[in-house]
Amino acid sequence: MGFFDDLKNAFINSNDSDDDDNENYMAEQPSHDSDDDGKRNRVVNINTTAQLQVILVKPEVFADTKEIANHLISKKTVVLNLESTTPDITRRIIDFLGGVAYANGGNIKPIANNTFIITPYNVGFVGEDLMGELENNGVCF
Repeated sequence: MGFFDDLKNAFINSNDSDDDDNENYMAEQPSHDSDDDGKRNRVVNINTTAQLQVILVKPEVFADTKEIANHLISKKTVVLNLESTTPDITRRIIDFLGGVAYANGGNIKPIANNTFIITPYNVGFVGEDLMGELENNGVCF
């Protein structure tokens, strides 16, 4: 028992100043039985801090993807319309933005012919299986 008592005393003696700080901190805190409960319980409206934005973009060249990637990094949902791009540019844009979405924990889903939605990790996508529906109608990705 002597060894454990020495070890216990070593820790207790080295933390004496911390105990004094804790006692002062506890003395400053109001008791739970006081009438100040109304002042301590504050309601914060979280709706004012959480703002969800959807960005609609229609890039024409691959250089436009940097701005779109910045939107994804700042946790904004992007609807990507690639109707006016060539198939080669479309593939490069999808590959690049798919990588950005994956790196940030997001998802990319086709919602129409050459139109995609890219969501960050904190946005869920609920709906029909659009990709399956499009493939059944003869649209290939």
